[in-house]
Amino acid sequence: MTQLALAVLGGGLGAAGRYALGLWFGPPAGAPALPVGTLVVNVVGCLVIGVVLGFAEGREALGPALRAFLVIGVLGGFTTFSAFGWDTFELARQGHWLLAGSNVMAQLGLGLLAVGGGFALGRAV
Repeated sequence: MTQLALAVLGGGLGAAGRYALGLWFGPPAGAPALPVGTLVVNVVGCLVIGVVLGFAEGREALGPALRAFLVIGVLGGFTTFSAFGWDTFELARQGHWLLAGSNVMAQLGLGLLAVGGGFALGRAV
């Protein structure tokens, strides 16, 4: 199977997982709220990519085919950072500036902490 096909297959699985998790943590209908579903997806995705790449570093444990499937496909389809941009834009456009700013701080801060923690965890395994 080509790397492109593996990335496409992984992307479909990642997108399905992102959709399901987003529904699980979705905001209550009709109320402006911090987009927790997108936050959870991005933090989990950042943690997993940190663990995977931290574990693989120096071990040659992640060949091109597995990288195409898992990192580019599954995690790329799962994290969908564009959802973060849209959620933040919509909150700001609706005048919910504090929620928009809180979303930016939470997504970036927790995501970077998760990548670093996951990377350290992956290297320690």
